[in-house]
Amino acid sequence: MTAPDSASDHVTPYDRCAWGDTQTEQWLACGAHAAELGAFFGAGEYRELARLARAAQRAPLADPALQVLIVPGIMGSQLGLKRPRPLPDDIVWLDPIDIQHGRLAALRLPQSAPVVPLGAVLYSYLRLKLRLRAHGFAAELHDYDWRQAVTVSGRALAARLAGGARCALVAHSMGGLIARAALALPGTARVERVILLGTPNCGSFAAVQALRGTYAVVRKVARLAGQASAESLAEQIFSTFPSLYDLLPTGKCSPRSDFLDAATWPRAGPRPRAALLAAARATQRLLAAPDGRFAAVMGVGEETVTAAERRGEDFVYTLTRHGDGTVPAVSAALPGARTYCARVAHSDLTRDPLVAAAVADLLARGSTRRLPPGPPAAGRAEARVSDTQLRRTHTRKVDWAALSPDARREFLENLNEPPGLTLRVPAARRRVRRR
Repeated sequence: MTAPDSASDHVTPYDRCAWGDTQTEQWLACGAHAAELGAFFGAGEYRELARLARAAQRAPLADPALQVLIVPGIMGSQLGLKRPRPLPDDIVWLDPIDIQHGRLAALRLPQSAPVVPLGAVLYSYLRLKLRLRAHGFAAELHDYDWRQAVTVSGRALAARLAGGARCALVAHSMGGLIARAALALPGTARVERVILLGTPNCGSFAAVQALRGTYAVVRKVARLAGQASAESLAEQIFSTFPSLYDLLPTGKCSPRSDFLDAATWPRAGPRPRAALLAAARATQRLLAAPDGRFAAVMGVGEETVTAAERRGEDFVYTLTRHGDGTVPAVSAALPGARTYCARVAHSDLTRDPLVAAAVADLLARGSTRRLPPGPPAAGRAEARVSDTQLRRTHTRKVDWAALSPDARREFLENLNEPPGLTLRVPAARRRVRRR
């Protein structure tokens, strides 16, 4: 890998397009820079965002004193290095050109380069912000360094929440754990609502796969990364992120395996770091318990890893439709919080219009009739796949320069794609059902 720091004049098209959400909203609403924004988002996404931006601009604030912070999930904030103007900031995550040049190494912890958050990923979170604004809420995005431990990011969020302003939190994925970590600290009593979207309250097997180099995101990023493999990225970079350890399955998500014990992990292939496993043991105890302010929306009906067991030098994963494709339903449900379910994939929980309307209801009055209470009845179909089998997927390197703009957008927008297995009801269970 090349050196993680960048020359001051190393500017890629992705650096030049890293506009802030406020500036982007203004351009969308008035039609400025339509060609550039259309090329960046794609024609269909641009039209929808422009429509939402105009609606948001017209809508009066129902409660100007209430601030709504949207907290992204892991990998949902851009990371990079600040540069002096007039140069744009240097985006590393997620800049495919920098990744091709080996600069993902800049994200390794402890860091040698001063990597900082550089705004939320707009494709994932701008729709939700604009929809909430159109419903009359003063919504803002809270970017953060998602590599850091949940408790570290929680302290940063708590510092932003400190003071006299009334506030509500809408938190996606790991952002919900960060919200809970913040609410366990002093000075956050003025938070009036906490809405969790697909939060892995007892973990996700995606974190196991990320540390093993078999997660789709890691494997697809490795397709961009020159000579690096998914396994080398997992071992040298992703395994240094404390946040991934905070997302490992615990408790009711994994009653038979202790993924915070290094002995649980296969000896062959990428392995977690013992010190980070030990540090993650305390995380659950440092999260605020749910109270009357909390509501949770879980995605269901998607092909999701809901169990894993070690077989020799592999993990074998069981997939069911009891989750949103990333977070099992049992993890997204939070006892003590009102829980609703949506047939929406994990990454789309912040983009779906029905979920956004339900979030607006929950912010306004603490309940919604737009989504059914969860969880739904569980189906019995399942499939199994091993680390070895997953390592045969997403192996072909990508020639980024040869891709069309549409193909590039599709690649980035579908990083977190399921393995596409056929789920079936096991034979023994089918026989029982026929009796």
